[in-house]
Amino acid sequence: MSEITTVALDAMGGDNAPVEIIKGAVEAINEFADLRVLLVGQEEVIKKTLEGMSYAQDKISIVNATEVIETAEPPVNAIRKKKDSSIVVGMKLVKEGRADAFVSAGSSGAILVGGQVIVGRVKGIDRAPMAPIMPTATGISLLIDSGANVDARPAHLVQFAKMGSIYMEHVVGIKNPKVGIVNVGAEEEKGNALVKETFPLLKEESSIHFIGSVEAREIPEGAVDVIVCEGFTGNVIIKLYEGVGSVFLKKIKTGLMSTFKSKIGALLIKDALKKTMKDFDATEHGGAPLLGLNGLVVKTHGNASHKEIKNALGQCITFKQQKISEKIAEAL
Repeated sequence: MSEITTVALDAMGGDNAPVEIIKGAVEAINEFADLRVLLVGQEEVIKKTLEGMSYAQDKISIVNATEVIETAEPPVNAIRKKKDSSIVVGMKLVKEGRADAFVSAGSSGAILVGGQVIVGRVKGIDRAPMAPIMPTATGISLLIDSGANVDARPAHLVQFAKMGSIYMEHVVGIKNPKVGIVNVGAEEEKGNALVKETFPLLKEESSIHFIGSVEAREIPEGAVDVIVCEGFTGNVIIKLYEGVGSVFLKKIKTGLMSTFKSKIGALLIKDALKKTMKDFDATEHGGAPLLGLNGLVVKTHGNASHKEIKNALGQCITFKQQKISEKIAEAL
């Protein structure tokens, strides 16, 4: 059997905590033989939620944390003052080597601050970007950065491109992944000051397969494997992506249920439609890792379901097996 991967899971973070979080943990350990989960949070609440669930007792442990960081709290103050919160306690488990990874659906700000302050950055890394997987027409792409750093310098984007390439090659399995920088046109002379300064640096970087600019409309087509931008642009892209996908799905459902004929048609295409929708479901790929840290920190959606939590936990196994943090440290 493979080496066990131990993941600290924030049982109290997110809109659907603790039920969906804990349900996802149980599903994960039942599916992945080489996984152990440390549920971090209020012990009595976790115990009550676990009642009636079927799982191997030795695969799940509870680490008590009495406090919860709420989404609206200022991140820096919350990390500093709430030392016994599920986020702080969980990240300390990674820092101390008692867990290989930390997963949370909680406050994005607190996770970003805690990741850099508690877990710490790999030596040589200036900024730790958040890097979610995005479904595309040809498979998947990695968006880096999706919101951790709303401002960035050209040197930061070059590091993002390197880390993203390492992740896509060793975790996803795409050899020599294509890298593109988000721009308003294909021409090298186009873009804002940040893009114009970064473009030649990426062009000269021999360790990545840089193909030039990628326009927003090309992203869903899967034009590149690694989409590079600062966090402000990345956050706009991913939220628009999710919003359009949600509206499009609702429109399809409404259209299919609008007439008797369309309802018959819906029955005929039901299985094919389900498969297509699954291919474009971002939760199938787990959460967004915060790359460049001395350990794995994964942020899932705030409204994460048990399925997304389960996949995020499974994602941590691959991350450990492929030694991504070590590879990033070696490359940078």
